[in-house]
Amino acid sequence: MDNNLIFGIRPVAEAIEAGRQLERLYIRKGAEGRLMQELKDLCMRHRIRYQEVPVEKLDRLTRGNHQGVVAQTASIAYVELTDILERVPEDETPLIVAFDGVTDVRNFGAIARSAECAGAHGLLAPLKNAAPVNAEAIRASAGALTTIPVCRVGSIRMTLAQLQQQGFQVVAATEKSRKLLYDADFRCPTVLVMGSEERGISNEVLKLCDEQLAIPMIGHIESLNVSAAAAVMLFEAVRQRIGD
Repeated sequence: MDNNLIFGIRPVAEAIEAGRQLERLYIRKGAEGRLMQELKDLCMRHRIRYQEVPVEKLDRLTRGNHQGVVAQTASIAYVELTDILERVPEDETPLIVAFDGVTDVRNFGAIARSAECAGAHGLLAPLKNAAPVNAEAIRASAGALTTIPVCRVGSIRMTLAQLQQQGFQVVAATEKSRKLLYDADFRCPTVLVMGSEERGISNEVLKLCDEQLAIPMIGHIESLNVSAAAAVMLFEAVRQRIGD
């Protein structure tokens, strides 16, 4: 059984009121009643998103009496964007990795591992359409997810625009670009954006990026796995910054 699961209306409500961070919250479709409505109102007050799902999904998650509600608590403590920025040492240039649709926990964890090894200062992940930071992701990161700060945001696009206003360049990793990563300058404050395994970075986010960079490919396969691509991009930034 997943030790991060809480089920039942009152236990989940108590967890929210106690300030526990939730990774996922599932509520049975069509669920009604006074207690259920109170829980939904509580979610609204605390700005907690929930997903309405068929009862079969809840039954698969737990054999307990879930009363139409199952929550997965976060395996790490998430931080605010300001926390990431304030933790950057004065003698270092900020480097942040942003996820746009990376849903595979193993890829998420592997990218986090590379980011931590490359000295990145934090990770940005959307609240929706993102891999959960669960035990599997932490294992894939070799524990890096317990070390590198992770911030969850409602809108990646708005957060990137906010960072641009603070002097960051936003760099997209995409095989569709003609400009190679070796022609870019990573010595300034940088946000590296990695896209989904299937579709890449969304058009809305791509339009916002200051640079779109590709990794040169010599073999027959057109692109790298997203976690491998992230490692290549991150360590080009390391190479440039060490040589600066």
